[in-house]
This record gives sequence, structure tokens and C-alpha cells, in this order.
Amino acid sequence: MERIIDRYSLRPNYNISRVVKGGWQLSEGHSKVTSENPVEDMFAFVERGIDTFDCADIYTGVEDMIGEFVAANGQSSEPLSFRVHTKYVPDYDQLGHLKKRDVEAIIDRSLKRLKLERLDMVQFHWWNYAVEGSVEAAAWLQELQQAGKIELLSTTNFNTVKTQEILEAGIALATTQVQYSLLDPRPEKALLRLCSAHDMYLLCYGTLAGGFLSERWLGQREPESFSNRSLIKYKLMIDEIGGWDLFQSLLQTLDRIAKKHSVTIASVASNWVLAQPRVAAAIIGSRNASHVDRYAEVFSMQMDDSDKEAITAIKAHMNIPSGDVFDLERDKSGRHGSIMKYNLNAE
Repeated sequence: MERIIDRYSLRPNYNISRVVKGGWQLSEGHSKVTSENPVEDMFAFVERGIDTFDCADIYTGVEDMIGEFVAANGQSSEPLSFRVHTKYVPDYDQLGHLKKRDVEAIIDRSLKRLKLERLDMVQFHWWNYAVEGSVEAAAWLQELQQAGKIELLSTTNFNTVKTQEILEAGIALATTQVQYSLLDPRPEKALLRLCSAHDMYLLCYGTLAGGFLSERWLGQREPESFSNRSLIKYKLMIDEIGGWDLFQSLLQTLDRIAKKHSVTIASVASNWVLAQPRVAAAIIGSRNASHVDRYAEVFSMQMDDSDKEAITAIKAHMNIPSGDVFDLERDKSGRHGSIMKYNLNAE
């Protein structure tokens, strides 16, 4: 079967698909799985070229689900090649009290759940910068990497200063996973320069803002409420950039470009992110493989200068969200931080 997705080399002999299959939407408590057989869907994604999966220790049930795929693939007469990126996210209440054995216990649990002998990538997160210990925890992860339990170390939702502290401690990072989209260009403030200086790449989530960057919302009135936490999160970003009317102007611009190239608004938005410096891949949240072929559009289209100028022009009217990467979300009492869940490893 023809593979339809471009690839990116993070390190020698370590390649990933430029579209990564996200796992957050499959976690228990987020939404119901909309596939009768998610393992079969994983095979379909890999066969079509989306052979990199993103999950986390705190995405309830997702590591186990991918582990079922890993086991089934291992029993196949022609096993498929794939990568699994997971995360290490110590609970908020555990920060400041961590021991190396605590870190190793979670890594060992991920290995068991995923049915792997070595984790391809572990992306480290630290909820509260006011609590010391993030560099020490990263060093323990490096020790587990040296012991053969982890191939690549990375971070997720670290701002530039804290990422630099880890790097200056002699801990090599391959990537950092951050929110990056036309609604949220915060990585452009400083993080991209740091990544360029240290041979790091971005794995980007939120590139479609939970589905807001699509035809579905074009011409729609501003909604008053949401039942989906993801939509609440990204509606807050729409408020940050200038509000619903400006967001509609952005959608109209993307729609004109999409129609010109016979693609979707989502493809234009994804194409823009993937064209930015140091961006290795975009993480998508498809719950099943029914629309996997549509991602070929992202790589088949080529924006010309007039398209890029139109996007630059509308961006000039948009506010850049305050702070560095994930700074808004780090405030537990703020609008962005108050919707987070913080102690999922304890459950």
C-alpha cells in the first residue's frame, strides 16, 4: 500500500512520519473511543505512512491500547515498523518529593504497558516551576536512557528558559512538544532559536486548535459553551488572539487559499505549521482511520507567495498570547490552567 505522508529525520536512523497519531483523544475521561477496533485502526495508520504514535503515562488506557497493537504486530508474519513517543508527567502534588525510584517506576510501567523493551522517546513535563527538581528529574531520565530503557529524551510544554536549564546540565534533548498553530505562535518568541542552537526539533500539537481551524466553524456564531474540554481550551486561544470576529477573518483567509488549491482549511493550517523552522511533525487527534488519506493533502499542496502574504497579513492583526510557551496554562488559578487535570498518575 502506498505511503502518503512525508518523513523527518530527528537523528541518524531515527525517522518519524511528519503527521503523528495523537493519543489524548482516546484517553478515558476525554471521550468515547469512536472505533470498534482501535488496534485495526493503528495498523491502517501505519500502513498509510502515519507510523508514529504519541501517548503519555497520564493518558488513561492509551499506553495499554497501543501495547495491544505492539503485541499484535509482533505476531504478524510481516511486522510493520513504527515509533511510539510517550511522556513522563509526574503528578503536581509529587513535585519536590520525587526520588529516582519514582521516575524509574513510571518508566518501567510504560515499558510494560506498551510491551516494549525500550521506549523510543520519553517527553518530560514539569507542572510547577516554583518547585525545584526538574533538572534533577531530567538527569534521572538520562540515567535510564544510558541504561537502555529510553532511546531519545525530549520535553513537553517547557518554556525556553527551563528548556535551556536542562540543556546546560548536559542533558541532550531531541525534541520538545509544544502547542503551535496560527492561533498560537508563542514558540516563535524564543524557543525556535534555542532549538536551532541545540539541534532540537518541534513536535506540534494544537495545529488545528481542536478542530476550530476547519470549515465547520466558518461563518458560525460565537458559541456560548462547550462540553468538550479540548474546545474550551482552544476557544480561550481564540479569545487571546483578538476574539471571534478576527478568528472568522482568519478562517475566511484560509478558506480562500484552500479553495484555490482544492484542499481543506485544516490542510492549509497544517501545511503552514509544518513549513516553519525546526518543525518536525504535527500531532493529529483522529480517533479512527476513516479519514487517514485526507492527510495526503497537507503534503500535496504548495502555497505560493500570495498565499503566504495573505496569512502574514491576517496574522499582523492578531495578538500574540502573552508569555512563553505554556506560561498561560501553568497558572492553576488562571483561565487556561484551571481546566487542566494535574494528578492523573495517582489514579
